[in-house]
Amino acid sequence: MSQENKYWFPAKRYGWGWGPPCTWQGWLVIAVFSVLAVMGIFLFPPKHDLVALIIYLVVLNFGLMAICWLKGEPPKWRWGRKPRT
Repeated sequence: MSQENKYWFPAKRYGWGWGPPCTWQGWLVIAVFSVLAVMGIFLFPPKHDLVALIIYLVVLNFGLMAICWLKGEPPKWRWGRKPRT
């Protein structure tokens, strides 16, 4: 697989979704997501703006899911590795 077409997020072995990133781009996405999530606590203090914080985090999570959908392996339900025959 060429470098341009390599997935940033591999599919999980069990279940539906993506596992930890396998490229530096994927790790960068996770790092930016984490920094933005922590910044949200300071931008929308939970004692004063709990609803705004929740909305902010939900939007942030949908953004991460969109990136995983676009740059990750196609998701489907997986039951582990296929047994050897």
